[in-house]
Amino acid sequence: MSVLVLAPGALTTLQDRGRVGSRALGVGVAGALDPYSSAIANLLVGNPVAAATLEITLSGPKLRLSQAARIALCGGDFDLRIDGTAVAGWRRVTVPAGATVAIGGCRRCARAWLAISGGFRAPRRMDSLSTDLRGGFGGIDGRALVAGDVLDIGDAGVAMNIRDADGMDVARWWIDRSPDLAFGQPARIHAIAGADACVPKDGLFAREWRVTADSNRQGLRLEPTTTRASTGEAPLRPADLRERISEPVAPGTIQLPPDGQPIVLLADAQTHGGYPRIAHAIQADWPRLAQLRPGDRLRFEACSREDAWQARRAQAQRLARIALAIAARAAQRPS
Repeated sequence: MSVLVLAPGALTTLQDRGRVGSRALGVGVAGALDPYSSAIANLLVGNPVAAATLEITLSGPKLRLSQAARIALCGGDFDLRIDGTAVAGWRRVTVPAGATVAIGGCRRCARAWLAISGGFRAPRRMDSLSTDLRGGFGGIDGRALVAGDVLDIGDAGVAMNIRDADGMDVARWWIDRSPDLAFGQPARIHAIAGADACVPKDGLFAREWRVTADSNRQGLRLEPTTTRASTGEAPLRPADLRERISEPVAPGTIQLPPDGQPIVLLADAQTHGGYPRIAHAIQADWPRLAQLRPGDRLRFEACSREDAWQARRAQAQRLARIALAIAARAAQRPS
């Protein structure tokens, strides 16, 4: 089975869980910016949670399926249409052979993840299919999709035995959007104080920040929402102004460049950096970070390591409950 890319969208890349364990070699993780939404999309169509999905940014692709398959779109609020018929996200939909799947612009948010039964297939690089845009490898030749690309798909469930009890009736196969994806403004991002102190000490947490236009999968660049002249606030600066050598960084690390405007590193983050590391955004809040687009506002809230672990455990438990519920529903009625 294959999928023909009729139009690529703004930035559509093939992503899975990323390249874990290669940072010591200078290779970034890459992978889905929100592995939680990607995992739920996979569960809805019957794939393993770590299967590759298409990560869609701001506006999506138009695709044509060579055979019938099930799809699910999870993440932000995008316009999804099957042969012109509007379909909501966060649910499983059966698409007939030859149908066109068109994902338009996003209403609120920045990204979504498209799973297809059988999973996308591509050559594995360092045990991952993920596209590393900075390194130019993985996925489809290390780049975003372009019109004319043909994506290989694994066995879509023995042709899904297409008697198709589902059809376009998706009422039994929908999931509530996760609380991890609250789209309210400003977004609330929990962070742990980092290895390097900044001045003023609570400046990161006391201010409201705005995502700037030069943000990407490597990191979100931030600026204060109020001007320093109007508030009298001093710019953030490192407490230790001495020149420093590069140190390890990871997705979630919040760096402070000399201009005093923080950078929150994301999945395509470099492995080392010389900017002070003033905080670290907790992993449970990465789904919210993935949905921030230029102009969106956010605030950081301080939390402890134990709070971070509890939030991560709660998120993993929600995913496990969803997996059990989907498995139980699938066992109730053959599909």
